[in-house]
Amino acid sequence: MPFKVGIIGGSGLEDPQFFKDAKEVQVTTPYGKPSDSFIEGTIGDVPCILLARHGRQHTIMPSDVNFRANLWGMHSLGASVIIASIACGSLQENVKPGELVFPDSVFDRTTGRKSTFFDGTNPDAPGVCHIQMHPVYNEKLRKVILMMTAIDLKLKFHDGGFGICIEGPRYSSRAESRVFRSWGASIINMTMMPECCLAKELGIPYATTALVTDYDCWKDDEQVSMELVMRTFKENSSKAKNLFIEAVKRIAKEDWKTEILTAKVYHVFQIFSF
Repeated sequence: MPFKVGIIGGSGLEDPQFFKDAKEVQVTTPYGKPSDSFIEGTIGDVPCILLARHGRQHTIMPSDVNFRANLWGMHSLGASVIIASIACGSLQENVKPGELVFPDSVFDRTTGRKSTFFDGTNPDAPGVCHIQMHPVYNEKLRKVILMMTAIDLKLKFHDGGFGICIEGPRYSSRAESRVFRSWGASIINMTMMPECCLAKELGIPYATTALVTDYDCWKDDEQVSMELVMRTFKENSSKAKNLFIEAVKRIAKEDWKTEILTAKVYHVFQIFSF
């Protein structure tokens, strides 16, 4: 199967014009329907697969995203590596709206989301998988690809830090926001989990780009509003598109055999079946 780059977008990347030779592909999975049709095409002659996490019309709230179907669909279409984007709020003064964060870990505060393929419902995923979550993201994708591309594009970004993933769809209370901030978290978001751990279960190298839209609600002099979030969101969308277009080209120049083999072997040794 040819090398393909999977792209999961929550930040305006769902435009089919993002690709050349774009075509829609419907995928049926053992875990139900993905968020939308997959879009297959090329960026600079590199085969890619695109999926809009919330649907192309953004009709799916975070709690209802079928992360398992989304990742299984990517896997079944042959995604070799996955890069993703998320919108987020900032929990630290120095992480400003309009900037990017390449997180290196995550703190899961979601409730009740389906976070494993190995739940006994799919004969193609037998046993129990106790996947290890350090490191959360593939460091080659995070540092060599995404960060170096951001440097080339002269984008303001932050290296590392962890994100809090909340259930949503509501925003945090001020008490919650200040507690999360006191824990040292850099950003807060509603879709970081369980996407990253599901990619690990499938043995697919994965990394995400966080696009900062606001300061959450911990600041006395700033309030979160949908107007502010959407305005910054639109500004960030063009940054994300440019970043991912160039990142895909950079990915294609690297040798991923070792990374992919390591991820798949690591995944196999976390599965217990009796």
